[in-house]
Amino acid sequence: MEFRSAGAGDAERVAGLHADSWRRNYRGAFADAFLDGELVAERVSVWSKRLIDPGGTATILAEQDGEFVGFVHVMFDLDPVWGSLVDNLHVVHDRRRGGIGRQLLGRAAQAVVDQASGDAMYLWVLEQNVAAQQFYVAVGAECVETAPVAPPGGDPDRLNGTPNGLRMAWPDAAQLNPAT
Repeated sequence: MEFRSAGAGDAERVAGLHADSWRRNYRGAFADAFLDGELVAERVSVWSKRLIDPGGTATILAEQDGEFVGFVHVMFDLDPVWGSLVDNLHVVHDRRRGGIGRQLLGRAAQAVVDQASGDAMYLWVLEQNVAAQQFYVAVGAECVETAPVAPPGGDPDRLNGTPNGLRMAWPDAAQLNPAT
């Protein structure tokens, strides 16, 4: 497994994986019209901007045998209480359950330890995404809060009703070892 920082030229493949993951895991919470329509273009726009101007963030790609298999994106010092936000963690669907997500999360934790002002780290996961919740608990996260999900791009028409997200937190990102 090889890891590297993402660059502007990675926006389309990062966006493609992000869109695929949302389509597989967010159906029911996000509107079908959004998931089946404008999602890829919207994600390419988001990732192009993020990767051109990554200030205060890190996006780490995982590649195995020259093939893109996942990524993690962390935003440093986003919350004064909870610390740095792991805004995205996605692994190619048929490569899940092979340790890639754990390694990416460990790399994000190391980036927090190295670059953030504090060591706390958190993320939000949809309440319906039970498999992801189980993964985060298995790697030491604690569910500390439930709150309504913000609509993608601020457009409430992209949601079905008012889905909830769970805040999963690590008070000390250093507890996550990237080598595991």
